[in-house]
Amino acid sequence: MAKLGDSKKPAIVRVATEERAHEIFELCESTGWKVVIGIEPDKVEDISDVQKLLGMNVENTKTILVGQSPGRNDPCPCGSGLKYKKCCGK
Repeated sequence: MAKLGDSKKPAIVRVATEERAHEIFELCESTGWKVVIGIEPDKVEDISDVQKLLGMNVENTKTILVGQSPGRNDPCPCGSGLKYKKCCGK
């Protein structure tokens, strides 16, 4: 079975800026982890795979960009772990 961060199962990361992408790439490169980075400024940042590799607790790692309202199926910004439509979006 492939381990997270190797060539068969690279870490998947989504960031909003190119600077953030370079920061994540340098971290993964220095530790030998393989990573696929997507730069999507209009989407929620997701670096949970890299946080797992670092040994961090990753229960609710998705963040909502400031100034944008969450979509129906996005995680609720209150941190409950529920979808927005099932929590504060009612």
